[in-house]
Amino acid sequence: MDNVATRDKVRAPSFLAVDFFCGAGGTTRGLIDSGGYVVAGVDKDGRCARTYADNNINESVDYAPARFLNYDVFPQTDDYEAGEQEELIAKLDSLLSYYRGKAVGVPLLFAICAPCQPFTTLSRKELSDRRKKGREKDRGLLTEAAEYVSRYMPEMVLSENVAGIKDPKYGNIWEDFRARLDQLGYVTGSKVVCTSRFGVPQYRKRSILIAVRKELVREERFVDLMETELLVPDADPNSMVMTVAEAIGHFPPISAGETHPEIPNHRARALSELNLKRLASASPGESNAYMANTEFGDLSLDCHRKVNARLSDHCFSDVYTRMYPDRPSPTITTKCHSISNGRFGHYDPDQVRGISLREAATLQSFPDDYVFYPIDQIEPVARMIGNAVPPRLARYFATYLVNSLEGRGQQ
Repeated sequence: MDNVATRDKVRAPSFLAVDFFCGAGGTTRGLIDSGGYVVAGVDKDGRCARTYADNNINESVDYAPARFLNYDVFPQTDDYEAGEQEELIAKLDSLLSYYRGKAVGVPLLFAICAPCQPFTTLSRKELSDRRKKGREKDRGLLTEAAEYVSRYMPEMVLSENVAGIKDPKYGNIWEDFRARLDQLGYVTGSKVVCTSRFGVPQYRKRSILIAVRKELVREERFVDLMETELLVPDADPNSMVMTVAEAIGHFPPISAGETHPEIPNHRARALSELNLKRLASASPGESNAYMANTEFGDLSLDCHRKVNARLSDHCFSDVYTRMYPDRPSPTITTKCHSISNGRFGHYDPDQVRGISLREAATLQSFPDDYVFYPIDQIEPVARMIGNAVPPRLARYFATYLVNSLEGRGQQ
């Protein structure tokens, strides 16, 4: 008999959560998979709303979809009229009061995975003045998110960002965020990890910051006897390294420009005749040096020849190439559909195409039934996939955090 009363006996949440800067829901998916109930995801980009809500149904309490709160986290000021902090706080006050009443004694986790573009040098090239100002504003997202932590004092905080966020050129934003959490009474830990060591079939180095309110931390989670720092694992001992072939080999073949009629998002970008020749000449895992000598002649790009000659080196060696089948994939980016933007060619020589959006999502560790919208477009979906936190990574660290609380389970 499928009713709420029956299901409530089966499973209660391990924690409640709010996912700030949730995007299409990679972190939320991991939080739900780790046994949490996600009260809401917050993001100012409403284009992610359907993808987020349709794919993230909670598995406890009321079995409702995680709510997508389309708000800007900054306060409204004369200089920044788009701020919606007051409205967001009112909404969170209501939701958290209600769900803390429904799940009495269940700890609260804030996931704060701010957009990484402000901390990626490549992304700041050739931006309009308006977008540059937006990126500069976004550098303050962690600082602003700390004010939400101060207001609600969740038992746990999880943050993920690019590996280079600690670089001094970004103004010590990561360390300032960590210092603010320390000041609020949390014990924190931070480390750069590779997602391939957490069951994600992808080489993707990320900075992880975890925090637990000091009075709640299990003793064995501290790095030192002074109890000033949390231990951050650099691998999941229960996960094996997964290769590209193991991850996406089960998807049926498609051609460049084709969309599979039954598998959502299994869609590959079309290729020009010249790029079809290039990729047809590429072997899995090799550099693009092959282009200089193919059965179709020299297919090298003029701009690459000039750079290589000037630097006496072979540059841009991963573009127009195929993935290694027996390794994790390279980092999946927002341009993962384009073979001219990285090693994004399918590893199978019989498939002359870049990876599909569905395959890219799988390499990010999204489940195969996670559907991205609009389903008939490539660029918006690729952006969601490339910007996402891998669900498996979020699942691991959420579980680790819950098990770091005194009196909770062991890991």
